[in-house]
Amino acid sequence: MRIVRLANFVTTHSGGLRTALRNLGEGYQSAGHEAVLIVPGRERSDKMTSQGRVITLPSAPLPRTGGYRVMTGRRELTELLDELEPDRLEVSDRTSLRWTGGWARNRGVASVMVSHESLAGLLGVWGVPKRDALADKFNLRTAEFFDQIICTTSFAAAEFRRLGVPNLIEVPLGVDLDGFHPARYDEAVRERYARPGELLIAFASRLSSQKRPELAVDTIAALRNDKVPAVLAVAGDGVRRAALAYRAARLPVRFTGHISDRSAVAALLASADVVLAPGPVETFGMTALEALACGTPVVVNETSALPEVVGDGGVGVPGTPEGFAEGVRRLMERPEADRRAAARARAEHFGWPQAVDGFLRAHGALPEVALAGRQRPVAVLRPAVPRPAGPMA
Repeated sequence: MRIVRLANFVTTHSGGLRTALRNLGEGYQSAGHEAVLIVPGRERSDKMTSQGRVITLPSAPLPRTGGYRVMTGRRELTELLDELEPDRLEVSDRTSLRWTGGWARNRGVASVMVSHESLAGLLGVWGVPKRDALADKFNLRTAEFFDQIICTTSFAAAEFRRLGVPNLIEVPLGVDLDGFHPARYDEAVRERYARPGELLIAFASRLSSQKRPELAVDTIAALRNDKVPAVLAVAGDGVRRAALAYRAARLPVRFTGHISDRSAVAALLASADVVLAPGPVETFGMTALEALACGTPVVVNETSALPEVVGDGGVGVPGTPEGFAEGVRRLMERPEADRRAAARARAEHFGWPQAVDGFLRAHGALPEVALAGRQRPVAVLRPAVPRPAGPMA
């Protein structure tokens, strides 16, 4: 079966979405399917990779987004989709690529939309008035255009569930349990950022307003004010970098920039005492899960989906410097062996094989016999919404 996947907002520096696309594609290939991924980029390319065929279409950058590009040429993309003749279509952008659900409907191709974010939450971050009503209207239209809607957490699914959307499936994503492992702890990495007796806190994310990186910096200030010898390593880059550096000028904060080597990221996460995930609208939080896999507990924003992801491997707190500082203290009160074991144990609930199975089930591309004896993801399967023919929108 040929599964063609479309995704915008993917760059060489993007984290969670890029990681998810790669692992799902590799899983599809391993299951005997043909995976094709179409993404925006600086110039056109077409290459075979471990996740299948990856086609890059020249696309214009979006200003002030840290390098994100968006495929906007409908004619070019339509011609490419017609040429590829997919058996299944999987879309990871419900804004600028929603129209492809209409393309699939008109050609009799089964389609899946993956909701990687809470639209109502994002609208709230951007200060859009009447965000719930606007999100409801948009989400209903999206559900009508696609055979299945996949959400990775109950948090992300809530805005569809409240509308009674019947074609909704919950499938948790996964984490690389081998690449991100407590064995990645490296004393040399720890010494690079913290002196003996200091508490090493890490924040690894794109430096954009959506991720609330300033809260990580302010947490260090709150801890230092309470005489806690905490230091912060910030791994990532983005439009907020200069403002954050100014904000952290008098604090023990070190900016590493973007780290492309995943083993180096794993070493940092494993060598830290605590990892912070302050984003208020995170719907899964790949970095938080990678930290747990490394045996490092995480403090997360209680308004996001992350409390349900991290479980007892971390704590959810109010999105304030004082709240996050208290979360750090609570975690550090636990014996080190206990808190690290709890973090790793929680991550082990989220393997990529289970996630791949869940996505393939949504595509109707995984024979039930192949599931015998395998752990299935938590998924609620409901009949798809009947979709009348009509123009693409």
